[in-house]
Amino acid sequence: MSTFPVRRPRRLRQNAAMRELVAETRLHPADFILPLFIAEGIDTPREITSMPGQFQHTADSLVRIAESALQAGVRCVDLFGVPLASKKDATGSVAWDPEGILNLGIQRLRQEFGDELLIMADTCLDEFTDHGHCGVMRADGTVDNDATLPLYCDMAVSQANAGAHIISPSGMMDGQVGAIRAALDAAGHEEVAIMAYSAKYASAFFGPFREAVGSSLEGNRRTYQQDPANARESLLEVELDIQEGADFVMVKPALPYLDVLRQVADMSPLPVAAYQVSGEYAMIKAGAEKGWIDGPAVMMESLTSIKRAGADQILTYFAIDAAKALQ
Repeated sequence: MSTFPVRRPRRLRQNAAMRELVAETRLHPADFILPLFIAEGIDTPREITSMPGQFQHTADSLVRIAESALQAGVRCVDLFGVPLASKKDATGSVAWDPEGILNLGIQRLRQEFGDELLIMADTCLDEFTDHGHCGVMRADGTVDNDATLPLYCDMAVSQANAGAHIISPSGMMDGQVGAIRAALDAAGHEEVAIMAYSAKYASAFFGPFREAVGSSLEGNRRTYQQDPANARESLLEVELDIQEGADFVMVKPALPYLDVLRQVADMSPLPVAAYQVSGEYAMIKAGAEKGWIDGPAVMMESLTSIKRAGADQILTYFAIDAAKALQ
C-alpha cells in the first residue's frame, strides 16, 4: 500500500483569499475593449432594444461614455458608425468621407482624449452600403474581393487621418490586411496598428448587432465569413494575416469558439483578441432580467473563460461593468 498522503486539492479552495492566491487566470480592466456606436441624425442617445444598456450615441454622449470607460480603467474603444440611410450607396462611399459620421466620431474622441484613450475603428463597409454587405457586389450577387480592397484602403487611411490608433478590418476579404498595411504606410501612418478580424465566423450570435448599426443586409455573409463547422481554416487565416502585417489577431465570436481561440493563442506570436459579441451580451442580459441567472456572476464567469482560453484582449459590451466589478 502506498505511503504517500492523500492529496486534497480542496485545501486551495477553502476561502476567498486562498482562491485569489492560486488563481491561474486574472482579468484586468486594461484587458477590455469597449465597442461603441455613433449615429447620425439623433439629438439624444438611442437605446438599442436588443442590447439593453447599450446605445447609439451622439458626439457628446460618445465623449461621456468614453470618459466613464477611462475612469473604470478601460483604455480602448472600438468605434462603429451609423450613417443616415439616405447616405448609403452601393460602395459605402460615406465610409471614407472625412465628414462621415464614423470619421467625425474618431476625430472627436482623439481631440478630447489624445493618447490617453486608444481609438480603434471598424474598417468594413457593411454599415455604409445600401445592400448591407461588406464589399462591392457583382451582378450575380456575390462580393467582389479584389474590387473591395481599394475601398478598405481608402477607409483605413481616412480613419487614420481622423486620429485612429488602431484600424480593425472586419470584412474577411482575402488580402485585406496586406493591402491596408501598404496603404497606411504609403500615407505616412506607419505607427497606426491593425487588429485583424482573422477568424470571424458567419454566426447567428451577431443578430442584435444588426439593429445596433442599422444594417441593410438581406441574406447572409456565408461566402466570405467562416463556416461555424470549421476550425483548422482559422489557423490558416491567422497565419496569412500575420504574414501580411497584422499587429493583433482576433477570434469572433468568443464563447462559442473557445476551442478556436485556444488554438489561435497557442500558435500566434501576436496578441490575440476575442470579441464577446452582441448575441452573447443579449442572452446574459435577458436571462438576468428574467431572474433565471445571476447576471453579474455570469458576466464575470464568461469573461474569465475567454481569458482562460487565451485571449489577451476582450472586446465586450460589459467592459465598464466588468472593470468596475474588478475594482
